[in-house]
Amino acid sequence: MTLADGIWQQIFAFDNYGELLSLVRNSLIVGASLGLVGGLAGVFVIMRDLPFAVHGISELSFAGASAALLMGANIVAGSIVGSLVAAGAIGVLGARARDRNSVIGILMPFGLGLGVLFLALYKGRAANKFGLLTGQIVAVDTPQMTWLLSTSALVLVVLAVIWRPLAFASADPDVAEARGVPVRSLSFAFMLALGLTVALSVQVVGALLVLTLVVTPAAAAARVTASPVLLPLLSVAFAVASIEGGILLALGSSIPISPYVTTISFTIYVICRVAGNRRTRRWGARTPNPQPA
Repeated sequence: MTLADGIWQQIFAFDNYGELLSLVRNSLIVGASLGLVGGLAGVFVIMRDLPFAVHGISELSFAGASAALLMGANIVAGSIVGSLVAAGAIGVLGARARDRNSVIGILMPFGLGLGVLFLALYKGRAANKFGLLTGQIVAVDTPQMTWLLSTSALVLVVLAVIWRPLAFASADPDVAEARGVPVRSLSFAFMLALGLTVALSVQVVGALLVLTLVVTPAAAAARVTASPVLLPLLSVAFAVASIEGGILLALGSSIPISPYVTTISFTIYVICRVAGNRRTRRWGARTPNPQPA
């Protein structure tokens, strides 16, 4: 067997796949839930220009999960605490875009440094350390599934309550504030919901690649539609497809799940970008040039 064959066998190995498939029932259920949450939250991440905030929150989420791993506590709970601390700090201290970016730039290295410290002190299995960075949803157990599904449900409730006023405030914050919409309160509430979403996504692709679930699907959907109804639907569909596809591909290999999820998500984005560009050129060609007076 050549080196290329050996590498390919590691990436895509489907021996006894049918037997293994029954072991990831929890993972597929949780994956669908996380895709729903990440796809919906990602719509506002794109509208409010918050991809940098997502990355900053993920670093504190990583620190919280690392601390929980070191102390033998629930890793999902630790990740959630870290994310909420980061989201709350960004929401309170970073009301303006310039201040927000500065706060995120400070939190990111601090959270990453804490996470590295806690992992260095942890003497358990190396796979547990690696999973915090690259994801480990293929091994979701029932208690962890309960945590993830409950948190997903909470995020969905919050988004359902604030969706319409938040969409108004995101599209035109000045007009929304003039009409009595509580822009700052909505922004803070969304930051907390985003913190929970990031904490959930860290469980799938790890802290390093969390943007692929919370940003890429919504960005892909925005390339092909501006409809307030179709945009979140496509974003959710792309996120779920990325997660479920990543789980099914990772099941038959020795590679972590994150490369599969990110590759599927990126491929969807490229396709949507090409389709969006073609549609723009086609409509532009059909638009007659204005005649001079």
